Amino acid sequence: MESSFSFGVILVVLASLIIAANALVAAAVLLLIHKNDGVSLCFTLNLAVADTLIGVAISGLITDQLSSSSQPTSKTLCSLRIAFVTASATASVLTVMLIAFDRYLAIKQPLRYFQLMSGLVAGACIAGLWLVSYLIGFLPLGVPMFQQTTYQGPCSFFAVFHPHFVLTLSCVGFFPALILFVFFYCDMLKIASMHSQQIQKMEHAGAVAGAYRPPRTPNVFKAIRTVSVLIGSFTLSWAPFLITGIVQVACQECLLYSVLEQYLWLLGVGNSLLNPLIYAYWQKEVRQQLYYIALGVKKGLTSFLLFFLAKNGGPENPRESSCHIITISHSELNG
Repeated sequence: MESSFSFGVILVVLASLIIAANALVAAAVLLLIHKNDGVSLCFTLNLAVADTLIGVAISGLITDQLSSSSQPTSKTLCSLRIAFVTASATASVLTVMLIAFDRYLAIKQPLRYFQLMSGLVAGACIAGLWLVSYLIGFLPLGVPMFQQTTYQGPCSFFAVFHPHFVLTLSCVGFFPALILFVFFYCDMLKIASMHSQQIQKMEHAGAVAGAYRPPRTPNVFKAIRTVSVLIGSFTLSWAPFLITGIVQVACQECLLYSVLEQYLWLLGVGNSLLNPLIYAYWQKEVRQQLYYIALGVKKGLTSFLLFFLAKNGGPENPRESSCHIITISHSELNG
């Protein structure tokens, strides 16, 4: 019971941080979209929304972990909660893939990028992404092989879903996505290296001829840096959970459920907290917008505090002024 209670406390802290961090990033990105109207920012906003939903979804598991009741949540309700968590996590991972592909397309086809990735195409990609995510998340509810035959509670991932579901996710989703990530990263790194060599040649030719030296354009390297950090965060967060789940399928006597649920699953869900921190630190425009939001909040709180103090100190001012007038009038009469 103590272990379940401590796990519930960890879920409370994690869910609160995930919701707060992603809500701030979503607000900043919304303001940026209003100013710039960029398609890539829509994918960033979608990532923040998906990660926020993960925080909301895992908050539904907190009651079961903190409650001391002998009757846990029903299996149907628990399955729906875990399916919602899985669908939101799948949407987050697929959005990271979409961001990587978007940056790859912008670097690979810079002249045709705005033709290929229009607002309609981006909207269709996001809509299809959520459809696939919820199909994957709620798949165990329609496939008996992916369900546990017995349910004892409290509500957790492996209390209702069988490790075969993790094996399927790993083989169909995780490892193909990881291969695509590596391909995108290697190809973008190759393109960036070619651009760097061309810039160096132009600078050298300009220095010899005394002509204009073109400025360096680090946008390609910034895109590669952001994508590489996202890929690394995704891999380090979810790989231990999925690989250990495969080991559990291969070794039925190992009984790794406690490690999977209380440590590795939390590590994977923690990726939803890393994503907004990555954008808040690595993306200059998002970081600046968050700074402007903080300044606006500070200005609003300062104005409210001054108004509150002025309102409370208002009745005392006439009394002080009247006393001052009376003092002056008495001195004049004595004179």
